[in-house]
Amino acid sequence: MTDDYLTRIGNLIRDARKHRGMTQADLANLLKTSQSAVNRIEQGQQNLSLEMLARVGAALDSEFVALGTSGPSHLRVAGETKLSGAIDVKSSKNAGVALLCAALLNEGRTTLRKVARIEEVNRLLEVLQSIGFKTTWIGDEGDLELIPPASLDLSSIDAEAARRTRSIIMFLGPLMHREQSFELPYAGGCDLGTRTVEPHMTALRPFGLEVKATEGSYQATVDPSVSPTRPIVLTERGDTVTENALLAAARHDGTTLIRNASPNYMVQDLCFFLERLGVVIEGIGTTTLRVTGRPRIDVDVEYAPSEDPIEAMSLITAAIVTESKITVRRVPIEFMEIELALLEEMGFAYDRSEEYLAENGHTRLVDITTYPSVLHAPIDKIHPMPFPGLNIDNLPFFAVIAATASGTTLLHDWVYENRAIYLTELNKLGANVKLLDPHRVLIEGPTRWRATELVCPPALRPAVVILIAMLAAKGTSVLRSVYVINRGYEDLATRLNALGAEIETFRDI
Repeated sequence: MTDDYLTRIGNLIRDARKHRGMTQADLANLLKTSQSAVNRIEQGQQNLSLEMLARVGAALDSEFVALGTSGPSHLRVAGETKLSGAIDVKSSKNAGVALLCAALLNEGRTTLRKVARIEEVNRLLEVLQSIGFKTTWIGDEGDLELIPPASLDLSSIDAEAARRTRSIIMFLGPLMHREQSFELPYAGGCDLGTRTVEPHMTALRPFGLEVKATEGSYQATVDPSVSPTRPIVLTERGDTVTENALLAAARHDGTTLIRNASPNYMVQDLCFFLERLGVVIEGIGTTTLRVTGRPRIDVDVEYAPSEDPIEAMSLITAAIVTESKITVRRVPIEFMEIELALLEEMGFAYDRSEEYLAENGHTRLVDITTYPSVLHAPIDKIHPMPFPGLNIDNLPFFAVIAATASGTTLLHDWVYENRAIYLTELNKLGANVKLLDPHRVLIEGPTRWRATELVCPPALRPAVVILIAMLAAKGTSVLRSVYVINRGYEDLATRLNALGAEIETFRDI
């Protein structure tokens, strides 16, 4: 390795560590090395073996390198693409993940329709299989059958798979009804006192759950004599926090009132699924949920999660940036209305069909046809809000959209500590993005995109934003180590190619 490559790899490791909310000491503990060694690695002052790179990648859930025949995959993108045709939005990744966790509540067979076959789902399936579930993919549409064992074998849990998915925390809510004490692995860097985890404890303690974090595991104990005596007020209107509270309430023998609940799309899908299990839920789509649980759930159930509004936004953004006319079918409009209203204000021209229902019987869908549009910067800053506001996961797409618009746009990503930083990677493709602080970027457009080679940012949505910009950039670009995109999107490159893109997947020899 040259010093230049060591520095680049060190910077990538540092950024991935910070994105996971980890300190150098946290990473050193996972690697069983010293903090000073991690510091040297991040400074580009430490020679690295392939084995060490693979261990760092596993610890940070970022595929810097993989040993054996399946090394990291990359994308080669021919730019100045014009897209055409029609494409269906796939089912919600976040809903699918929540429903896999919810299957732990059911002693009967759970069949989920059209589940996104993404890496996050694969990791959860590996965990479920390791504790005794029989999981079977059925047909070519992504249907998934889950059959639970008579008793769970938590002692055999696949710790490596569990540590590669942050969703493992949503096992706490359902497992507390199956075991009075249990242990769950968790990804390094989690601290029960931090913003990301403590809200879950606030939601679950009223049900008698206590959790301690020791040596990379959650040590959970349940006091069955404890139950909620008053409404549970969530200190954070988070999606996974609300889902965990719902999963705990679903088998609680009584009625639970949850206030400051998230009414977001994946939470609604979870509620509709729990209703199929016989749980009574009032207030779906609002911030107050009244849940009457069933102490035992043993039913054969089928459910189809609705379509993914974040994928819908990804596809619409690709059309805008490449100035293309395409039809994006099965868009969950109630979770896209703010985004589309803002795009209209910026000059985006599109048609939408009449509404129809998703297969879950509840979510409203439309088909959207995009038209090449001349955009201008919005009058006010763009910032996310809890539903029904602009979705936090859709905010990064406005960075690449703003880069195509005339004028100056301010994006305020107030939720995540470091994600806005990765949007400055657009500068390497010709954009003018200024980082004001870890939460705010100023974007000056329009942009004359140019091709380049980049390593994929460790954050999912900024990674897809980079890919979309490459579609518009003159020349051929390379996006390296795209595992993070595969965690959240199923066959994205192949599906964009069906619209006329030229994206080639390759691996280093």
